[in-house]
Amino acid sequence: MALAGLEEWPMSDLDFARAQMAVSLGFHIVFAAIGVSLPALMTIAEWRHLRTGDEVYLDLARRWAKGTSILFAVGAVSGTVLSFELGLLWPRFMEFSGAIIGMPFSLEGFAFFTEAIFLGIYLYGRNRVSPRLHFASAVAVSVSGAASAFFVVLANAWMNTPAGFQLRGGVPVDVRPLRAMFSPNAASEVIHVLLSSYLATAAAMLAIHAFFLLRNRESRFHRAAFSIAGWVFAVSALLQPISGDFSARKVAQNQPAKLAAMEGQFRTETGAPLRIGGFPDPATRTTHFALEIPHGLSLLAFHDPGARVLGLENFPERDWPDTRVVHVAFQIMVGCGSVLALFAVAWLVKRREPPRWLLKLLVACGPLGFLAIEAGWTVTEAGRQPWTIYGIVRTSEAVTQVSGLRTPFFLFTALYVLLGSVVAALLTQQFVRSAHAD
Repeated sequence: MALAGLEEWPMSDLDFARAQMAVSLGFHIVFAAIGVSLPALMTIAEWRHLRTGDEVYLDLARRWAKGTSILFAVGAVSGTVLSFELGLLWPRFMEFSGAIIGMPFSLEGFAFFTEAIFLGIYLYGRNRVSPRLHFASAVAVSVSGAASAFFVVLANAWMNTPAGFQLRGGVPVDVRPLRAMFSPNAASEVIHVLLSSYLATAAAMLAIHAFFLLRNRESRFHRAAFSIAGWVFAVSALLQPISGDFSARKVAQNQPAKLAAMEGQFRTETGAPLRIGGFPDPATRTTHFALEIPHGLSLLAFHDPGARVLGLENFPERDWPDTRVVHVAFQIMVGCGSVLALFAVAWLVKRREPPRWLLKLLVACGPLGFLAIEAGWTVTEAGRQPWTIYGIVRTSEAVTQVSGLRTPFFLFTALYVLLGSVVAALLTQQFVRSAHAD
């Protein structure tokens, strides 16, 4: 009876399918990002212990390893659900793309199992293998975690800039898997995603240990964690704007409609302005309340202040992304990244004896990295719409013909809420234990 009222829900099955993927990706991407970067922090702590013999770094490596194992387990569940959803919700996409881009999906599976194997060795082999071999297992976990993200992002980059095949009669032929893997957007997306993963996780760890330093500035444990997380945070935060510029120029070259939606650019202009803030209105084809920097968009997108930037008016309206969603998400992503870069500079200057105001600001900025990741993926996915494979297969064509998708949407959303609650409880226990660390 509870689901009977959903028959009148004002959403189509396509809407529910897209919403289910959005919820699944939004949930999974947090664990994927942590799975990439927390092992790197763990490995650095292990390396410092081997180098100095300081037991503080050993304790830190163990605690980060426990967090890695918890988040790895939940990420495995949510990632498995996503793999089933791709096949069940989007059969046309899998039918078209399987022979072209199946290789990175397969290699991601190898990377995942490699990470699982070496994580087991790291967690349970400390007193069973030599210290060097144990450290090597930590390195393997870090590398395989990054490799897993690398292969998945290659597939997503191909969806944005499909390559490696010829299209004849609507059927892909002359498939070249390696060229498909390394599509025009591959390098920019991979670099941007990996940096964002390290940045978001390091910012969160920095916030946690800054919070404990506010309570006890003499804690060697939290000072050690603050140092390791801080260096990863600072390096990734300062590299990320460079990566963002690289990514934006690739979008300008290969997905001009997405760039126009990101910037609220409705008209084609020479010397187009850069818009900060604002809210696009497709009805009037105007971006209201934006601060405009003359020639800024042309300069950033093409490194030429007089470059011509295509507006949405150059494309059929049926091919427009939802510029309201894409522009606002893009502004959130850039805003969060800019704030984090600013505080990375402050951390570098004040890292030895951070004042209380800096510690408080770092605590407040802890969630910004993950907020930027969620906003960035919204830009990537919503900006590609209405295409699943850009310019080739529409999302409306890729969706399953099975009806009643509202029911699995609510059931899977409930599953993610349950998984999220379990993770929150387990991590809270870890944080409480960290509060008593020296």
